[in-house]
Amino acid sequence: MARVGTGTEETAGERRQLINVAYRLLGSVTEAEDAVQDAYARWYGLSRSRREEILSPGAWLTTVTGRICLDLLGSARARRERYIGAWLPEPLPDRAEWDRAGGAGSAGPADPADQIVLDESVAMAFLVVLESMTPAERVAFVLHDVFRYPFAEIAGVLGRTPAACKQLASSARRRVGDARVPAPAATGGDVVRRVKEAWETKDITALVGLLDPAAVMTADGGGMVGTVLRPVAGGARIAAYMVAIADRAPGLELLARSVNGAPGLVARRAGAVVTVASLDVSADGLVTRVWVTRNPEKLRPWTREG
Repeated sequence: MARVGTGTEETAGERRQLINVAYRLLGSVTEAEDAVQDAYARWYGLSRSRREEILSPGAWLTTVTGRICLDLLGSARARRERYIGAWLPEPLPDRAEWDRAGGAGSAGPADPADQIVLDESVAMAFLVVLESMTPAERVAFVLHDVFRYPFAEIAGVLGRTPAACKQLASSARRRVGDARVPAPAATGGDVVRRVKEAWETKDITALVGLLDPAAVMTADGGGMVGTVLRPVAGGARIAAYMVAIADRAPGLELLARSVNGAPGLVARRAGAVVTVASLDVSADGLVTRVWVTRNPEKLRPWTREG
């Protein structure tokens, strides 16, 4: 699953890849970092002679990280049942954008979010679809279809035959096949900017015109901050909700920012990020889905923004 090598430098070089795998499996930067740390702890817990017997430390670390994530995905279902309101994956900032704005510095340890490659496999719509899969389906699909690992190696993670892993990935692929391809970034960015302007001017008519009549907004406050506990369906209802928030939130600053590699919106109060919204824009330029993250624990990667 990874390059061959046995040295400390070699295993340390796998960290970025492992965090990328773990975030896509778990949808959480914090949990991904913990899973990778656990995998490294197990590696260094091996005797020196045992480590020297392992021809590909990267493959070993990926297998262990995958198994840790599989266990976490299994227990996550029970945790999500107790979660207050909707659960959404943690949104990711574009660090290059923050750096240009002078928000993130180069000193200090690297943030795990810095190491995650922003591509279509971390789009919020894609991560939400992954949440509908069984843990085994998700592991098989992400490792094979996203990271191109062979089923023979995925079998070692799942403890199943390569043929069974192939069937799991095929089942997961059918779920993903129902997900619509998002609009090009240029189109989506223009629509998001227009949504921002309409929200700032409290122009409900303009907002309704930008939202698909069947649009759905889902918010995640984790029971820690106020937000709607159930999805809001319908463009007109979402527009009314957004305008009501604008009325009740004086001093709130709305910024157009990249969220998980796609155009999104970030709300700040007194310089602190309090809300991150990912918008799914259709090819015809209408917002079809809005994912709003307000849970402070999920906004930690955004705290370095300036």
